[in-house]
Amino acid sequence: MPILILLAGILLLILLIARFQLNAFLAFILVSLLIGIANGMDISKTVSAIQKGMGDLLGSLTIILGLGAMLGKLIATSGAAQQIATSLVKAFGQKYLLWALVLTAFVIGIPLFYGVGFVLLVPLIITISYKYKISAVYIGLPMLAALSVTHGYLPPHPSPTALVTQYHADMGLTLFYGLLIAIPAILIGGPLFAQTLKNYTAKPLEVFAAKPLPDEALPGLLNSIVASFLPVLLISIATIVRLFIHQESIFTKIILAIGEPVIAMLITVWYAIYMLGIKRGKSTKEVMTIVGEGVKDIALILFIIGGAGALKEVLTATGTSTAIAGSLLQMKVHPLLAAWGISAVIRVALGSSTVAGLTTAGIIAPMIATSGIDANLMVLATGAGSLMFSHVNDPGFWMFKEYFNLSFKDTLKTWSVMETIVSVVGLIGVFIIYSFIK
Repeated sequence: MPILILLAGILLLILLIARFQLNAFLAFILVSLLIGIANGMDISKTVSAIQKGMGDLLGSLTIILGLGAMLGKLIATSGAAQQIATSLVKAFGQKYLLWALVLTAFVIGIPLFYGVGFVLLVPLIITISYKYKISAVYIGLPMLAALSVTHGYLPPHPSPTALVTQYHADMGLTLFYGLLIAIPAILIGGPLFAQTLKNYTAKPLEVFAAKPLPDEALPGLLNSIVASFLPVLLISIATIVRLFIHQESIFTKIILAIGEPVIAMLITVWYAIYMLGIKRGKSTKEVMTIVGEGVKDIALILFIIGGAGALKEVLTATGTSTAIAGSLLQMKVHPLLAAWGISAVIRVALGSSTVAGLTTAGIIAPMIATSGIDANLMVLATGAGSLMFSHVNDPGFWMFKEYFNLSFKDTLKTWSVMETIVSVVGLIGVFIIYSFIK
């Protein structure tokens, strides 16, 4: 019964948003209430679940997205994104620009959480799109495919790291296998799939695309790179320290502290305020106006993401994920396919790749010892499944839709298809490696 209610709820959500053009946040709240009540939850418990879901998700994302919006606005307005874009085109030529951007996103995606990488890359994507008259979806989706794959497959991201522990896998070997699988997944789901996206001409949010400045008015390339990618450096250093230096000291505490995503973003915003604003002749009031405009423009996005969190929590509270997983376990399938399938179904049902991966771990972990399957491949199969078909209950879906200013239908045809491709390619990659090492 919970599965039928879920399917009906998802269908209603799609109809309300796509057919009747209802505001996505209002649709999320209405459908979350109806699903909770239909599953036997009383109104007060359903409302509590909605509040908890919004609070949990926005609590982890609001600061990052807010600081990212401030940083993105500063980078765009100051000309830093224009400087980086111009330099990339000069170095690689417009013909190979897409590949340079994907490589940049892959390097950024290894140490950074998806949300942090997203808000760092969007200003660059949109600036290049406007400056060189290139479809933002065409160059943007491959970069976000790289972020998504690293988030789902590779330690030190939260879900893969936790799965390594729960499956008793080897961190280094999982990372090695993960890289072997991640590269083809990114290439197929990114640049190759992007060849079909050149006709998507929707104009992305102009808040991150300032008017082109003359070359002499641009900040220096080094300063532009530091302002854009300082969080990557800080978080990467902290990640290395966390993985390889286990002795606690004042030095490691300081490095780990400034490598926390929120702290790294905060440091970078202050750096950008001074180096891209005040030092270049703007008053504090002018700079604060710029960062304020950046935050105002993501207000609706935050509400939509909160709505997705509300739906996820209601589905969790009603036991939908447990019901789905139980049904799949009754089928006799290969353990790797079972790990991928359970994770994929929970991902489609709940939206969160991290929740899908960690929920699957609790179900699949006992199977590893009896099946004899390589634990590292089980981590990757679970991670691949956790990326399957992102849609209306995934905050990433709405971030892509709103930032890139796409219709609901076009978001499904681009973002959702890309996520499905990288998930399926990941599963194929797992079985190929399995065929060699079994």
